[in-house]
Amino acid sequence: MLITAFKQNRDLYVGAADLHHIPWIFNDPPTLEHVRLLLGQTEFPSWVLNTLLVVAAVVVITVAVAVPAGYSLARLAGRWGERLGMGIFFTYLIPPTLLFIPFARLISLLHLQDSLGALILIYPTMTIPFCTWLVMGFLRSVPWEIEEQAMIDGYSRLAVILRVAPRLIVPGILTVVVFTFTLVTQEFVYALTFISSVQRMTVSLGVPIALVRGDVYHWGALMAAALFTSIPLAIVYNLFIDR
Repeated sequence: MLITAFKQNRDLYVGAADLHHIPWIFNDPPTLEHVRLLLGQTEFPSWVLNTLLVVAAVVVITVAVAVPAGYSLARLAGRWGERLGMGIFFTYLIPPTLLFIPFARLISLLHLQDSLGALILIYPTMTIPFCTWLVMGFLRSVPWEIEEQAMIDGYSRLAVILRVAPRLIVPGILTVVVFTFTLVTQEFVYALTFISSVQRMTVSLGVPIALVRGDVYHWGALMAAALFTSIPLAIVYNLFIDR
């Protein structure tokens, strides 16, 4: 990906019959023409900003809903908690292709067509079920006696939920953040369904539409886009990998 992003077109498309050509090195001097194509002839910077905005909103919504829901099902729902948790998880397994038509009707009723608000509204339906089930799993590994001790020390049930439990499942919350970040940045079906204007597209939608024209693939620019979008993903993973 890194090498392809900076290769000259002649170096990219040289015939396989050239025995002196080595595909994984620069046979010709590197070039920035693919980067200039990506940044100068597409709306890539706007797509990145749109993606970050949607990611931030969906992460906040997912954490705010999944953590209390997971706690309630794991600690307060008794023997029905696990069954409800599995039921919620199964909703995550429903293919998006079965849901985008009713979702399109909902978005139309709310007048959110061709807006990032549509994605911010729809994406949590994918992230919250799985993340709720994930938080339940982390809470089961935490001894209940820790929370009982906090209540003996004077904490109310609400204080335990808001102040004690989140500290006990920090790895789970970080996993929720990473999962949500990754899923939202690579989602395509809903973005294609609800976004039509180029300026409001996300990276996962704008890049293939702009750089794949019929049977012509701008491989250098595609790899440059993949390289630039993988950098924040790598940063997020490395920030949380030891937590």
